[in-house]
This record gives sequence, C-alpha cells and structure tokens, in this order.
Amino acid sequence: MKKRLGIVIALAVLATGAAIAQSDPIAQRKAILKDIGEATKPIAAMAKGEARYDSAVVQKSLATIADGSKKLPDLFPANSKTGGDTAALPKIWDEKTKFDDLFVKLTAAASAAQGTIKDEATLKANIGGVFGNCKSCHDDYRAKKS
Repeated sequence: MKKRLGIVIALAVLATGAAIAQSDPIAQRKAILKDIGEATKPIAAMAKGEARYDSAVVQKSLATIADGSKKLPDLFPANSKTGGDTAALPKIWDEKTKFDDLFVKLTAAASAAQGTIKDEATLKANIGGVFGNCKSCHDDYRAKKS
C-alpha cells in the first residue's frame, strides 16, 4: 500500500511539473533553442573540416532544427516578454510577423538541406542558408550576452 501511494505521489509530481513546463512559453522556447543550438555544433564542426562528415548526424541535426523551429513562433506570446531570464528583445513583439517569418524560413532551409546535403561538399555548399537564418534572428532579436 505504501509503495502504491509513493508511486501515485511521484506520478502526480511529474504530471504537475510537465503541466507547469507546458504553460511556461519561456522555458519551452529556451529548451527548443538549446536543442537547436546543440544540433548546430556537429554540423558546424563538419563544415569547418574539424570533424568527419557523418550523414546520420547531419540528418538528425537538421531534423531537430526543422522540427524545433516550427514550434517556436507560438512560444513568444505577448505575456512572455519578460521573466524566465529571457534574452528575447522587445523588438520581437513590435515586429512579430517578421520575427515569425524567420522561423518559417529556418524550417524551410533546414528541411531543404535535409534533401540536398549528401556529403561534405554539399554540406559546405548548403549549410550557410540554415545558419544564416539563425544568425539573422540572433542579430536582431536576441539580447547580447554581457
């Protein structure tokens, strides 16, 4: 009986934590952006010749970027301008349509790259379109780290 009660309590705590995370757009977007950032690291290393080309890693990383970037526009509601140690600049909400379009472009670029990149040469020739979209958002809409 005590074991069953412990399991029920643990499940309730997990469910509550999941519900809180789902209702916190800042935490959600930060997690997705972190995943995207991690996904870019091996691709960048391959493009620079610092790591061996690995098609499976490239495809998985591009899928992470495409899938994550699809979710991001909805995670910048007006009530998430502050708090949660966000680096999001207020300019996002002043230019929300333009900002959201950057994620549409990133999703399209990552998806297109999945079909185009087949080896190191095509990686080097095509990854700039993906990374360029990341950079444009960071340059215009992310607070600089001090």
